[in-house]
Amino acid sequence: MVVAYQMGALKAMLLYLIIHQTWKITADDEEWKSATATYVKETNGSIVVEGACGYADLHKATYGKYSAGLSSMLFNRGSTCGACFEVRCVDHILWCLQGSPSVILTATDFCPPNYGLSADYGGWCNFPKEHFEMSEAAFTEIAERKADIVPVQHRRVKGVRRGGLRFTVSGNFHFYQVLISNVGLDGEVIAVKVKGSKTAWIPMARNWGQNWQSNVNLIGQPLSFEVTTSSRKTLTSYNVAPANWQFGQTFEGKQF
Repeated sequence: MVVAYQMGALKAMLLYLIIHQTWKITADDEEWKSATATYVKETNGSIVVEGACGYADLHKATYGKYSAGLSSMLFNRGSTCGACFEVRCVDHILWCLQGSPSVILTATDFCPPNYGLSADYGGWCNFPKEHFEMSEAAFTEIAERKADIVPVQHRRVKGVRRGGLRFTVSGNFHFYQVLISNVGLDGEVIAVKVKGSKTAWIPMARNWGQNWQSNVNLIGQPLSFEVTTSSRKTLTSYNVAPANWQFGQTFEGKQF
């Protein structure tokens, strides 16, 4: 009886250690994954403005040169917008910089597939390849500029942002939309709710990228937002926008 109890306790302890260790790897020390990276030439050191996440001017959105377009495998239909990745060049003695320095990138755009070209040359973003399209300025921090494409490793990391979450309001009387940017932690928003002074909490639907929509008329009401990230962290910013808010304005809330 005693031996059976001790064996049961030992199994329970081993199970706890396995689960605890798995959680640590997933939450704190995500393993490196293999991918490739190229860059686009932009005179302002940034990548495409008006990308598929809706951030518009990436410098005003605080992402700047450390922005990246992701292949569809990583982009995940826009849900990855705002997520932070650590990327380093590996396994290429000619193109990778010594010491394999890394950069932290924010997902801000989509790199579309080109099935008219081989996945090995030109079709870098063809499914199911994992690929990062970086700014030239960020690319040259990990690899030689003259490289066409380099092998990289990547992993998800927590993003550090200055200031609070930003809510940019757009739409009209019958269609209300908010762009959410400058999100810390994992940066990947999976759910949004909005509340006016005369309403309960209203779930919003993803329109595209990090644009979230509602058909409720909220004009003339101060607005509060509840934002949930992929790590299941929820942050509530009360009365972010005053009652006299206007379409096109940006308001700042709390930060994770």
